[in-house]
Amino acid sequence: MRTCLVLSTLLLLAVSSGCRRSQVKQLTAPDCILVEDGFGPNGTVPITVDVVAEGLEVPWGIAWLPGGDALVTERPGRIRLLRNGALQPAPVATVKISSTGESGLLGIAAHPDFSSNRLFYIYVTTDEGGSTRNRVERWTLSEDHATATFERVIFDGIPGAKYHDGGRIRFGPDGMLYVGTGDAREPDNAQSLNTPSGKLLRLTPDGQVPADNPFPGNPAFLLGVRNTQGFDWKDSDTLYFTDHGPSGDTLRRGHDEVSVVRKGDNLGWPTVYSCESSKGFITPSLTWDDAVPPGGAAIYTGTAIPEWKGSLLIGTLGSRHLHRVVFSPDNPRQVAQHEVYLRDQWGRLRETLMGPDGHLYVTTSNCDGRGDCEARKDVILRIRR
Repeated sequence: MRTCLVLSTLLLLAVSSGCRRSQVKQLTAPDCILVEDGFGPNGTVPITVDVVAEGLEVPWGIAWLPGGDALVTERPGRIRLLRNGALQPAPVATVKISSTGESGLLGIAAHPDFSSNRLFYIYVTTDEGGSTRNRVERWTLSEDHATATFERVIFDGIPGAKYHDGGRIRFGPDGMLYVGTGDAREPDNAQSLNTPSGKLLRLTPDGQVPADNPFPGNPAFLLGVRNTQGFDWKDSDTLYFTDHGPSGDTLRRGHDEVSVVRKGDNLGWPTVYSCESSKGFITPSLTWDDAVPPGGAAIYTGTAIPEWKGSLLIGTLGSRHLHRVVFSPDNPRQVAQHEVYLRDQWGRLRETLMGPDGHLYVTTSNCDGRGDCEARKDVILRIRR
């Protein structure tokens, strides 16, 4: 682990790739840490892992409901109900999807007023006239939570692809719906306000553009995103945000990112890379030479593991571990400590979020074609002392 240096080889690769990087200056961001070897030291805080549910197929998102129930999406197109710690056998709903690679039924979020309206939202990949597109749909859950009915599409036209499909959706502390999209294998789209791909979008619960968005009349909240699957709010104005680094496109690899962002920020994809610094772009606080890449992300708000309070916990896919990131109290963009838990113990980890019981929940993603899918398939884990 060290404060990164911009290597001349990176600039040469950028030139040969034809990527738009003319704005990059040969500078480094002093608060950016580049991990050159592996992913980090092993964590020292003792934890216990419980298997809450098993028999799932690529559980991508979890939405907690008032009373303790949870809705779980499976990427092949099923919405499942978790009740009293048990996965109910029958799907709540089966969603028509277009599924190749990383696409399908992805993120899910419950309306802030779910108790009164029973509305929830899903991020779905569809085939529209022969083109792969993503959209956000709104559904209504029955009173007994056993079934759900489609209400309407609230936002569509998000470019989709086999890879870099985005999909994480969450309601923010402001009551708005935040939608993470991928660049759909078109890197330059991340810098264009004419497309919703490669962005973090901010919408009203009805799918409209809020009047106070940073780009008037535009759903974009952040630009320059390659393929985010995780973000959470440090406070009402600041998010911890993870993004996937390149996997061979633009002749670059690795360098997944953890960043601290605010309204209107530009994460720089595909213009800046690793710990490079350039005017108008956010440099990550933490990045790795080797591919992580990050799944879901959540700030630990519980009390069961007091040492983790305020830490950012990230499920990782290729590196198969749970990553803990601690930010400096004196410099909100600087990582003070980071460490690895569950290294190679549970395989690929995707959704990561706090539960209403104050514990951290993590899903495995071993049945997505890239992991070892055992007889019990994918599981939901609870992390406690």
